[in-house]
Amino acid sequence: MNTTLNRNFHTHTYRCKHASGDVADYCQAALENGLSVLGMSDHTALPDHRWSNVRMEMEELPSYCSAIDQARVDFPELTIIKGMECEYADEYTSFYQDTLLGELQFDYLVGAAHYIPVGNSWKSSFGGIESAADLRTYANYMIQSIESGLFAFMSHPDLFGNSYLSWDQEAIAASQDIFEAASALKVPLEINGLGMRRGKVDTPQGKRNPYPWLPFWEMAADYGIEVVVNSDAHRPEDIVGNMKEAAAIAEKFGLAFADLPLLTKN
Repeated sequence: MNTTLNRNFHTHTYRCKHASGDVADYCQAALENGLSVLGMSDHTALPDHRWSNVRMEMEELPSYCSAIDQARVDFPELTIIKGMECEYADEYTSFYQDTLLGELQFDYLVGAAHYIPVGNSWKSSFGGIESAADLRTYANYMIQSIESGLFAFMSHPDLFGNSYLSWDQEAIAASQDIFEAASALKVPLEINGLGMRRGKVDTPQGKRNPYPWLPFWEMAADYGIEVVVNSDAHRPEDIVGNMKEAAAIAEKFGLAFADLPLLTKN
């Protein structure tokens, strides 16, 4: 097996309210599917309870950490690493650095742009990126997240493709800016398997996956981008979901797989 396909750094538990299974269930599924490294990366709890309908509560942090600690005892043949998938905001930096990475000794954080800041509120990236202005905001937010230095990699950077339907000059310019930031700071980008399980979207060019968006990844090759391939599993049975297809996209366009040694040395 391609060593890239031996590890999955993007998984969720029931605590995020839109997934099923706990850490042990994912560990068992990982072993049954030939994984040697499993990263748990549920949607982070936040001190101000923002977006609490799609993430764990602060009071669930101890049980999440305990479940990972116990799994490390119960599944010694599997390297299990403790992470969270996080939205970047200045007000969360201390929580991410001091509490998650510091006090609770998380191994890694994953950056995401499920929402973009618009004025004094946030707009969902699922269905909310339709105009050139929205797309520019999305790209700028991704760049801020990359520049924060908090994240081991950025998940589904082409998420905007679920609602921004045309690969036009605006999409090209936004993608170029994301690639330039990721390349300069050597932050890997994720080719995400979940987008292949979400169903097709109708576009002026025909039906396609909402993400991964092939023109995006073809363009990434021009910037020396390193990639991570993950299933983004929300059910144990999806622990390796569409990872082979995601890896094939990287291979098709000659994209290098990120090593991520800080995550696999445990």
